[in-house]
Amino acid sequence: MIDFLQQYSPVTQTLIATFFTWGVTAIGAALVFFTKTVKPKLMDSMLGFAAGVMIAASFWSLLAPGIEMARQMGQIPWLTAVIGFMGGGLFMRLADRLLPHLHPGLAMRQSEGIKTSWQRSTLLVLAITLHNIPEGLAVGVAFGAVAAHLPSATLGGAIALALGIGLQNFPEGAAVSLPLRREGMGRTKSFLMGQASGLVEPIAGMIGAAFVLHMQNMLPYALCFAAGAMIFVVVEELIPESQRNEANIDLVTMATMAGFSVMMILDVALG
Repeated sequence: MIDFLQQYSPVTQTLIATFFTWGVTAIGAALVFFTKTVKPKLMDSMLGFAAGVMIAASFWSLLAPGIEMARQMGQIPWLTAVIGFMGGGLFMRLADRLLPHLHPGLAMRQSEGIKTSWQRSTLLVLAITLHNIPEGLAVGVAFGAVAAHLPSATLGGAIALALGIGLQNFPEGAAVSLPLRREGMGRTKSFLMGQASGLVEPIAGMIGAAFVLHMQNMLPYALCFAAGAMIFVVVEELIPESQRNEANIDLVTMATMAGFSVMMILDVALG
């Protein structure tokens, strides 16, 4: 995999990686062709696993390399980390407040963002799309960082990040398509709506890669920014959604730890 990607530019590498992460979203959405429902215990566990992957990726693949790069560039590492990390969280808070969206399993009156007359299906897609913006940015920034030739940025680490995000995209695709199918939408349309939520990742990835390639002095901030944005999504959405059913909390907690462990293994082994 590393040898295959080395022949391409960072932008092309990002495009390949984010098409992979979008593809896994589509695979998750394709569950709609086989079933209308997934047992709540399984769905909660998958969301918990996704949360664990994102927490680990935020530190191992983004925050820690960003701090090390800041040190190598002569910046104040803790200050760079705080500015970037909190900036990512504030960006997602603003997007969460403005972008109309509805989390799976909630009634229309519980939709967030600016109030609109958009259909429930559109709001469900936008909720998962909001998750995927920082994920796409993170992949793009990670591959763009490799071009800076700093020791803390490796192609293996960027690949590990893409693999981890791809793994946690599977339940996100299903979280859109299956509720739409249960509400009476056809299988094909439910699938198309589910996979559409992942299309933002290649776009966000290209933006992230292009940004750091042209402004390499901002690279440590960009890595920490992506980490902050991902942690916001985990704490504000994934963990609460996975733990709505109190009977599953212990199982979901272990699934979250398993997701963290898998991402940690990928990053350490490949990075």
